[in-house]
Order: sequence, then C-alpha cells, then structure tokens
Amino acid sequence: MIDRSATPFASFFQAGFECSSHRRRDGVRLDLIRATSHDRHAASDYRQCAQLGLRTLRDGLRWHLIEKSPGQYDWSSWMPMLEAAERERLQIVWDLFHYGAPDCVDQAGPDFAERFTDFAMAALEVQQSVSRRSPSIVPMNEINFHAWANTEGYFPRVGPDEPGWFKRQLVRAGIMASRAIKERWPDSAIVWAEPLIHIAPHDQRRGTKEAAEVNLQGMYEAYDWIMGLAEPELGGDPSLVDVVGLNFYPHNQWYFEGPTIPMGHHEYRPLADMLVGIGERYRKPVFIAETGAEGSGRPAWLHYVCDEVRDARARGADVQGICIYPVTAYPGWDNSRHCQVGLLSTVGSDGRRHVYEPLADELKRQREILGVDGPVLNLSRLLIVR
Repeated sequence: MIDRSATPFASFFQAGFECSSHRRRDGVRLDLIRATSHDRHAASDYRQCAQLGLRTLRDGLRWHLIEKSPGQYDWSSWMPMLEAAERERLQIVWDLFHYGAPDCVDQAGPDFAERFTDFAMAALEVQQSVSRRSPSIVPMNEINFHAWANTEGYFPRVGPDEPGWFKRQLVRAGIMASRAIKERWPDSAIVWAEPLIHIAPHDQRRGTKEAAEVNLQGMYEAYDWIMGLAEPELGGDPSLVDVVGLNFYPHNQWYFEGPTIPMGHHEYRPLADMLVGIGERYRKPVFIAETGAEGSGRPAWLHYVCDEVRDARARGADVQGICIYPVTAYPGWDNSRHCQVGLLSTVGSDGRRHVYEPLADELKRQREILGVDGPVLNLSRLLIVR
C-alpha cells in the first residue's frame, strides 16, 4: 500500500521557472532568469503561482553570478528570491546547478566535485538562514542530457573525448554534494530531474533494434549510478534520492536516428507505462519534474499527462506531483524565439504577467478530478488572457 501522505511536496501541482544559464556552442552565456524578467519580478511571480494553488515551485540559482572568483560567493542575485518565497510561504525546490557553471570553475578538473560541493553547502547555509523549511533541492538538472549535449557539441565540449567520461564527472560531483547535504541536513529532500524518453527502431533489422535499445538504456544511467545500482565505484547509494524526477515533453519519444513519434502512433509508448516501469525499477516515489507544451496545445497536453498519471497511480506507481515547466513564456535557447508556454505570459507593458485561461481552467479541472491541493483563489481575481 502506498502512503500518499508521505510526500515532501507542499502541493501536487507545481510550477517551474526556466533557469538555464549555460554557454551555447558559440560561447554566448544564457541567463533565462534575467531573460524572462524573473529576476526583477520574482515576488509577483511567486504570488501569482500561489494564487493559482501552486505552493511548490522549482527555481534555480545562477552559480555563474554567485561565484565569479574561486571560493568567493555573492548571494545578491539569489537573496531577493529567497526572501520573496519566504514571504509567500512557498516551498521552492532549488536547482543548484542548471547547466551553467562559472567561468572560474573547470568542469573537467579533478577538483570539480569539491568545488560544486563547497558551493552547494554554502548555498544551503544561506537558504537555511532565511527559510523555516528543510532544504528541498535538485543538485544537478538533467545529467543525462547535459552529458549528451557535451558529447554532441550542443554545449561547448568539456573534458576528454571519452564515452561516459563527463557523465561520470557530473555524477561524482552530485553524489559528493548530496552526501554532504544529507549529513548536515538529514531531513532535506533531494530530488533529481532526468529526461523520460522512449526510442523506437525505425525498421525491424536486428542491428537497428539493438542500437535503439542501447540508446534507450542511457536514460537510466544517471539514476542507476547515483543510487549505486551500477558503477558502484562512483559511491552512489539509494539514500541520495528521495524522489525520482522525470522530465517529459511532447518531443520525448522518437525513432532511432529519426523523427519524433507522434502521439497515437502504435510506437508511441503510454506515459503511464513508463511511470510504472520507473517506479518498479527504482522503488522510489516519482514526480513529473517538468512537462508542458506550446501554444494552444497546452491544455490538451496537461489533460493527457494527468490521465496517464491517474492510470499509473491506479496501477501502484507512487506519483507525487506534476510540475508545469516552464510556467512563464521564455525566449528559446538557440534563436531567442518567443516560446508561448506555461500559465503566465511575459511581463507586459503594464508590468504584469497575464494568465493563460484555457490552461488555468484545465488545471482547475484536473485538480478536482485528482482530488489534490484543495480550493484556490477564484480566477476572476487574476489578469487572464484567452
């Protein structure tokens, strides 16, 4: 029997703020917190999320702004967010490393794990000086994707051209930091966020099927290594994962070396099956750490995800939350195109974000169907757009 009351989250439905701060392959440093004006509007952003019943949020630190010189920390970019979250009595699951390492930190260096651990511990000391809640963190966002982006040259290459090297480097650092955090704050909630994917062979030849399966197995590596289920020399242990976070979008299923698999196609794997499979593999609670679609497809996508989550829960999967991510519109990584996603618009000329009513309505329906989170503020009190 699953104890659904044993959850680290303040709300089942959650929201996340795009906080990537990595360098693109052309060397340009991104800062999505600044690009979405979340740095200047954190207080009102948090307030709008609270009004929509979203009491648990994912947000991130910008390590590159905090540690501009080795071991010297400037928390001024983060402190207003910490204080705003505390005023609104919100739970923030803080991403400590959302791709963007400082220029003074060598991600390929032998001291990278120690450098990241020092930063993580210092950050949580600051967080605990402001918040009355035990820490809730994502140590590193999407290790599997980060390693792929490094290997394929989507991000500037780090370290030797050796299969799996950079992923092991990230996992070592994540494990070291997580151990230190658990020793200092035993009640902390350490969750992770890794892509949930499916890869199907584009033909039935044996070699194609085997290659597709090898690629698919890469999805499990970060969690397997962090939990010590494989590569035990890295020091992993199941205690370092309190909740298995899974990032799932409409483009997360594709043919090996081919296009995206459309929903409804016989090769498209139901989300519920994937959630049940992950729950059985790791014997841990899971949550949808990121999900969302663009434009008018947003309500239908949330409807699909919630249907599948209900199915998975009925089959015994301990799914503890769904995070709408990103909750605000944002400029795309590669070309700054306007990505119309989430519940909230960009900041308008009136200094406010507008709520996308069709998605807010669907969220309200799904909250009632799932019986989670209780009543929320009437939408008539919010600024809405259709």
